[in-house]
Amino acid sequence: MKRIFAVLAMLVCVIGGITGILLLGNDEGDDVSTKKVQDAAGGDHGITEISSKESVNTEKKPVDTTETTEDAVSELVDKTMAEMSLHDKVCQMMFVTPEGLTGTDDVMVAGDATKQALQAYPVGGIIYFANNFDNVDQTRDMISNTQSYSKIGLFIATDEEGGRVNRIMDTLGTTYIGPMYDYKDDGPDAAFENAKTIASDMSALGFNLDFAPVADVWSNPDNTVIGDRAYSDDYAQAAELVGSAVKGFQDGGVICTLKHFPGHGDTAEDSHYSSAYVNRTKAQIMADEMQPFRTGIDAGAELVMVGHLIVPDIDELPSTLSYKIATEMLRGDMKFDGVAITDSMEMESIADNYGVADSAVMAVQAGMDMLLQPADLAVAVNAIVTAVQNGDITEPRIDESVRRILTLKAERGLLE
Repeated sequence: MKRIFAVLAMLVCVIGGITGILLLGNDEGDDVSTKKVQDAAGGDHGITEISSKESVNTEKKPVDTTETTEDAVSELVDKTMAEMSLHDKVCQMMFVTPEGLTGTDDVMVAGDATKQALQAYPVGGIIYFANNFDNVDQTRDMISNTQSYSKIGLFIATDEEGGRVNRIMDTLGTTYIGPMYDYKDDGPDAAFENAKTIASDMSALGFNLDFAPVADVWSNPDNTVIGDRAYSDDYAQAAELVGSAVKGFQDGGVICTLKHFPGHGDTAEDSHYSSAYVNRTKAQIMADEMQPFRTGIDAGAELVMVGHLIVPDIDELPSTLSYKIATEMLRGDMKFDGVAITDSMEMESIADNYGVADSAVMAVQAGMDMLLQPADLAVAVNAIVTAVQNGDITEPRIDESVRRILTLKAERGLLE
């Protein structure tokens, strides 16, 4: 109707020789309502809606910025990948300690050694432990400097679950949160607030990723490796609490990780030191162990950590090396489309039984996107590059994982 009135008015002007012309469009003097949309690189684009001063009623159609933002992320990822060599792409799939990156012990400072190492091996993420921290200022400087040396923004992570698995609470004096199991009867609000507190403290130091929450259920009372790290010994209760915790971590400003898929709570063994078995059928696991993983994924968890767990009913290989579990189960059955990361590849159940090179190649063939703490970074990277060159792994398979990694980084403002 507005356009029709404008045309009629202009015809009247021409016929009658009237000099007044109605101008339609944006005018700097109009009232403007502006909505800001954060783009993938961290900048702002103004989307302007004009509030008309004319008396004609105009119905405004809401502006859907989702597609625009997704397109910007995709374009940024495409541009970044086009500038990466195969070596760079494989390095992006590595998540290492600062010691594993630089080859030095007890790193507390990021200087020339870190800079040179990142130039040679542009890894995707750095995981820190308590031995890397002395005080708050030192920690912030180390993380900030490390980020500044990396062409592609790094995932900066630690294991900050609360309770006995914490790296900064006891070392740097951040807010102490007790064992997750202790809060199980306090309900989802407590799980949310605890996670948000942990995440907020981490974010203030420069961390952007936490290897938490534990989505395992303490279903085997003899299990000590998980125990009170779990949110509950009841599947349904754990599911409710883990879903709330995911939202808490996100609100606190860090990416979170569900672990240890497909569930470490029923094992008798500790996968740090030996092969750990889940002696349940896939049907039982899907009905029980998957409850917390399902609510966590539905809540938007960005990463899932796959454990070195052997499920004989599904495969004789550890889950991290099993296509049936890492791809068919996690991607297919659970519909997870985020980043899948291994548990530490230094654990004896992997390093001793399969070796650094073979386990790295097998993990990628199984469908893993990132390898956590390969025992030898150079050996792992070279093994995967060689496997691609030999045709044992396709480059599109590498690109699939790198695209997931970079997409998450772009969404979090870690790509420039």
